[in-house]
Amino acid sequence: MPAIIGAFFLWTSGIHMGIAAIDPSGYQHFADAAVAGWVQRGWNEIFMANPRVWGFAVAVAELILGLLLLRGGGVAKVGWLGVIGFHLALVLFGWGFLIWSAPALVVLVLLLRRDWPRLGTKEPSPA
Repeated sequence: MPAIIGAFFLWTSGIHMGIAAIDPSGYQHFADAAVAGWVQRGWNEIFMANPRVWGFAVAVAELILGLLLLRGGGVAKVGWLGVIGFHLALVLFGWGFLIWSAPALVVLVLLLRRDWPRLGTKEPSPA
């Protein structure tokens, strides 16, 4: 299962690369429903100040997390924590993200609990 999550993050990395390369203004309204004003202000003042660069940064982060999960072993621990943190951070952008993040977090935490004891051993984790 870590391979599926890793592959998913590689795919979403490609989506962000496409958005950043073709039309980074597509990120403009992402934080409109943010749960706190500081999230919306930060998005508008930091991310949207240079959305192409930040979009590529998100893509690279997703790419790294996906590769860590695909690699397995001890480095996959960082990948698991990263994808869980990524989904927790999505909730800051509006309660509507709970529709995706809540079920995703349940699945990710259950998979993490199953995979974690095998990580760092010489035996590869099952796909």
